Formats: sequence, C-alpha cells, structure tokens
Amino acid sequence: MSVKDGKNYLYLIWKSEQSRKQYIVAQLTKNGQYEFCYCDEVHDAIKDGFSPLLCFPELDKVYKDNKLFPIFSSRLPDRKRKDIKTILDKYGLEEYDDYMLLKRSGARLPIDQLEFIDPILSENKNLTRIFFLAGTRHYLECEGEKCQDAVKVTRGDEVYLKREPDNLYDKNAVQVVDVSGRVLGYIPRYYSEGVSCLLSKNRHITCHVYHVDKNKNCNECIKLIMKIE
Repeated sequence: MSVKDGKNYLYLIWKSEQSRKQYIVAQLTKNGQYEFCYCDEVHDAIKDGFSPLLCFPELDKVYKDNKLFPIFSSRLPDRKRKDIKTILDKYGLEEYDDYMLLKRSGARLPIDQLEFIDPILSENKNLTRIFFLAGTRHYLECEGEKCQDAVKVTRGDEVYLKREPDNLYDKNAVQVVDVSGRVLGYIPRYYSEGVSCLLSKNRHITCHVYHVDKNKNCNECIKLIMKIE
C-alpha cells in the first residue's frame, strides 16, 4: 500500500466520457482515521464535466471520519454475503477489511466513472499492477472501428516503457511500445509520475500484455501487467 507522510492513501480517479481523460480528483488517506480531500486536478475535471460528490461539496475542505465514509463503503460487497469468502480470496484477503478491499478492488461501479487507485511511488519495491493502457484509440488510429486490424499485440507479448519528458501535457509521460517500437499508448497518468521516476533510477520494470479485447472500441481494450523489482 502506498504511504506518504506516514499515511496510507489512495487516489480517486474520474474518467471523462467526453474527452476520455482520467483525472486524479481526490485522495483518501487512512491514519487512525479516514480523511478525504480533493486534489488540484479536480478543477480541470470540473471543466470537463465532473461534479463534486454530494457529500463532499467543498473543494478546499478536508473531510474526516473514524469509519470509512458511507459513500465509499456502499461500493463494496456486503460483508454478510454468502459468497463473501470467495470475494475476499479473489483479492487475497483473509478477513474483511473495507480499506484493503477498496484498495485491491478499486470499487468501480457501472453507474459512474469513479475508481480507486493505489498509486506507485518512487520508493516502491516488488510491486505488481494490472491496468488498462491509455491512449490506444489515438495511437493505433483505429477510431473504434478497425480494432481487429489495428491491435496486433496479444496476451503474453512483452511491451516496453519509454519516458517522454518533453511531452507537452505530462512531463512524467511514459510511452508503451511494442517490440518493433510502435507506440501503443501510455501508462495511465495516475501511475506515470511514479513509473517515470523509477525508470530514471534504472529500476527493473517488466511489462506484458495481460489481456486484449478487440470489442471495446478502443475503450480499455489492452490490459497490461507491470512488475517492479
């Protein structure tokens, strides 16, 4: 779990349906109590269609509670479900821990574009992350209509990471390229700062195609698995 200033924390990510851009809109920390606050990117997200959560209306306030906020705990499976043991096993948990379940599941629902992400820090070691490649629609130029022809990679293929410090939109941008050097897309922005820093330190990072779905119209069609040693 990521720790900053002695606190465990997660990012709350929101994806715009219009621009497909992902914003780090907020941060949830745990250190004896839970704290929720919006991040700087929330202002850009609002311009792109995001609405502050009803129970957290003030952008500059730090909200605190001794228990996980109901708006987030309601996104998790009920601990009284008959199959709860199977669910916990899926996420490698021996007992019900709402924060760990939030971290490992992401608590993503089909009714909105919110998801919790455990960020990557420069001091992280022996991490594995599974995530969707960003920007495939643009770089494969399929426009969601020629996916069968445009997506050439398949499960198990190794892909490679390349820092792009001159990127105008994100100085921490990290390209993902195939064996031929073709750009497939980018590491998601919520991971890019940590990954870019690790690459600059020559940390050993391997990345492979975990899953490909050519029926997603370039919306989360290539999933990667990345291992940091």
